[in-house]
Parts: sequence; C-alpha cells; structure tokens
Amino acid sequence: MVPTLINITILVCLLFSIYYFLLKRKKAGVTGFKSALSSICFFLIASTNLAAGIFNLLGVISWTLTIVFLLLGGYFTKYLPAKTEANAY
Repeated sequence: MVPTLINITILVCLLFSIYYFLLKRKKAGVTGFKSALSSICFFLIASTNLAAGIFNLLGVISWTLTIVFLLLGGYFTKYLPAKTEANAY
C-alpha cells in the first residue's frame, strides 16, 4: 500500500513539474532544444527511478542510467540561457 502511494505521489509531482517547466519556458520566451536538455535529463532520472520502483527493477541498469542522465544533465547546463532582467524566471 505504501509503495503504491509513494509511486503515485512521485508521478503526480513529476507531471506537475514538467507542466510547470514548459509553462515557464513559454512565458519567458525561451526557445530551442539545447536549453531544455538539462531539465529533460533530470526528468528522465525521475522517470527511470519511478519505473524501476514500479516494476521492481532496482539494479545495475537503473543505477547506470541514473548516473548517465545525471552526468549528461550536468554537461548540458552550459546551454542554459543566462539570467537577465528580460528573461528572469
């Protein structure tokens, strides 16, 4: 019962954060795929761990994917737009 509630809570939070991320990008007028790669990698970390928890596949593959997505997300931060007064969000 408790793992099911945790998985549902994580899924709802993940979907809300994706919606909020897209809403803020649209409001700030940020376009392009490269500037979203870092956030996409972090969303994939959450999705990978959620799927691993649901299907009871916590193992080497999920850990490896988590580490790879974390490294890629850190690498792609160089493409994030610099904060200025015009595009502060």
